[in-house]
Amino acid sequence: MSDVTTLVLLRHGETLLTPERRLSGSGGSNPGLSPAGRRQAEATAQALARRGGIEAVVTSPMRRCQETAGSVAARLGLGVQVDRDLREADFGLWEGLTFAEVRERHPDDLSAWLASPEAAPSGAGETMQQVTRRAAAVRDGLLARYAGATVLVVSHVGPIRTLIRLALQAPPRTLFRMEVAAASLSTVTYDVDGTATVRALNDTHHLS
Repeated sequence: MSDVTTLVLLRHGETLLTPERRLSGSGGSNPGLSPAGRRQAEATAQALARRGGIEAVVTSPMRRCQETAGSVAARLGLGVQVDRDLREADFGLWEGLTFAEVRERHPDDLSAWLASPEAAPSGAGETMQQVTRRAAAVRDGLLARYAGATVLVVSHVGPIRTLIRLALQAPPRTLFRMEVAAASLSTVTYDVDGTATVRALNDTHHLS
């Protein structure tokens, strides 16, 4: 068994909302993968099969993640575990809108949300502080359960950015300085003492 635990962080493939950069959280329509997203999931499955070494697949309960995880797990011959805490943030009244539309309709709330992890989207959405607590709990559980193993974590922009931010011990404002594209892979390793190292961020080479 390795002294290092590895979390491979996979954002789900595209939905019909993704190319338009519309907010799609846990309070929205819960779309599945688009045809392009299904192709991305299959390409990712092929790449991870070539890579090898993944011992478990854990996913958000959202349809787009479960479909992405299912494609990969089938190729790897693994089951899929669902963890509700890997879901995307609830964006409240912003669900389905672009940032430009949010800025036009809810400018003060958007400014507050961008400035503070304790601010919620309009309409009682979820704060990034709440997302951070969920993501950290998932991380701690996986490190305890799969010590020394490599685990594929299929999730969304918010939780993935958060896990990377926590690994870097970076301030909350850095969440909005990371690109996490559809079907991208990021990798974080954890030593036995819990020290984290970001090994990859937003890798999309397998999609080309």
